[in-house]
Amino acid sequence: MMNRYNIKGHGLLREVNTTLILKNGTLAFICLIFLVFASCSKESKYDASGTFETEETIISAEAAGTLKSFTVDEGQNLKAGQQIGYIDTLQLFLKKKQLESQIRSTLAQMPDISAQLAALQSQLKTAEREKQRIANLVKADAATGKQLDDANAQTDVIKKQIAAERSSLGVTSRSITRQTTPLEVQIEQINDQIAKSNIVNPVTGTVLTKYAEANEVVSIGKPLYKIADLSSLILRAYITGDQLPLIKLNQRVKVLTDKTRDEYKEQEGFITWISDKAEFTPKTIQTKDERANLVYAVKIKVKNDGYLKIGMYGEIKFQ
Repeated sequence: MMNRYNIKGHGLLREVNTTLILKNGTLAFICLIFLVFASCSKESKYDASGTFETEETIISAEAAGTLKSFTVDEGQNLKAGQQIGYIDTLQLFLKKKQLESQIRSTLAQMPDISAQLAALQSQLKTAEREKQRIANLVKADAATGKQLDDANAQTDVIKKQIAAERSSLGVTSRSITRQTTPLEVQIEQINDQIAKSNIVNPVTGTVLTKYAEANEVVSIGKPLYKIADLSSLILRAYITGDQLPLIKLNQRVKVLTDKTRDEYKEQEGFITWISDKAEFTPKTIQTKDERANLVYAVKIKVKNDGYLKIGMYGEIKFQ
């Protein structure tokens, strides 16, 4: 009796174990199906995916010298037109003073036209008085007509001498003035270099990377910092050829980003650019149709409330 009970007990145990295995297998199968549907459901929530980017501007030095002041930190918000430092301009200032001195020295050679014509002007006045006196004598029959003709000729000669001298002095003055023109141009160039030595931020945005420090010697073209406007970001996404007829420029779309492990943060964006050429699907990008080899890039502009970051993944849903 005891042995039979044990055998029955073992059989019952095997039955119970078999039932549990079947139940667990069914439960696992159901869970697998649920995960597949959940995955498909998640994938169906978006039509395309990509990463966020922005237009980055690298600001470089426009003058050479020691970076005397440079008040920039990574993450700092800068406004357009804000001065953030300057490069040493002592040598430029001294060069400018030298050129100004050369201009003054050159202009000192300028002839004094009034002074040099004063003697001839005096002779002309005397000749005109003599001509008038002879003319009065001729009227009184006290002088001959030849004497009056000689007086007129003398007056004309002096006038021509004055005109010739004035022309000669004018040529000399213009020549001296032309000699100063290249020097004035050099001064304008130095003024431009001095202005460029003041580092002025050209665009409003956030400093992403800083490449230089104060008291470093920089050359023209050396990068100082990189800045970008993060008030709005660009989501570069990729769509298949079948999806291309479904979108157009300025179309509003839903932009989805990961909020938590299982939740999306939804924002609105609009399409600003659609590529006119197909390209091979980037390895880091998944499309709705995984078999698609060629895709078209699109850019969606999204207002950034501070949550979006450069390089973050995002999905879009056509509305």
